[in-house]
Amino acid sequence: MSKIYASAADAVADIPSGASLAVGGFGLCGIPDVLIAALAAGTATDFEVFSNNCGTDGHGLGILLEDRRIRRVTASYVGENKEFARQYLSGELEVELTPQGTLAEKMRAGGAGIPAFFTPSGVGTPISEGGLPWRYAADGSVALASPPKEVREFGGRDFVLEEAIRADFSLVHAMVADTEGNLVFNKAAMNFNPLAAMAGRVCVAQVEVIVEAGELDPEQVHLPGIFVDRIVHIGQQDKKIEKRTVSAAKEGTR
Repeated sequence: MSKIYASAADAVADIPSGASLAVGGFGLCGIPDVLIAALAAGTATDFEVFSNNCGTDGHGLGILLEDRRIRRVTASYVGENKEFARQYLSGELEVELTPQGTLAEKMRAGGAGIPAFFTPSGVGTPISEGGLPWRYAADGSVALASPPKEVREFGGRDFVLEEAIRADFSLVHAMVADTEGNLVFNKAAMNFNPLAAMAGRVCVAQVEVIVEAGELDPEQVHLPGIFVDRIVHIGQQDKKIEKRTVSAAKEGTR
């Protein structure tokens, strides 16, 4: 059966309420914006999201967040999303903040069939000792805190046990795909996309270019098609700037 879907709406139509989603991208770089917009146009809600961050106000995952369609987020930072911070601090959203490298490895491990691993990141902090606020109460107190994790010594150094991430669906963006689902990412847009793709039981990829199977040099392929189930052609992505900084021109220069 062909992996190519006619539209983003068709590709995400069976994602149900309560589904867990591994979402690629970093800030607004390489985010699966068309797939997220298609999901937002539907009625499914109550998502659990695994992503480096939760988009920005009005863009990417920020759209689902503003519509109160996300119940829980596992991310490495809040980023340029004021609504994300507001919902978290007001107790409307459950958030598990995770070291960025740990989050990346949790996704990769999930895709590789590794259930858990030990890492030094977070040892001696609330990440390992517990007590990290996952959800606040309306009065600002901690309603739900993270539990302690197993810590074990290897070679005279402590490591904390982290469980892998396995999501129901993954949403990713790639520059090129062939018809078998082999993906090529564009520079920094590679970020979390291949890892999120691996972590999803069903991977949906929006791509800018589709070529026939056999046209890609195997050495070009960043992610094998075995991890990709659905492909949507979106054409050139409309890229956004997360935080624009402009300096005034000096006198006498252009």
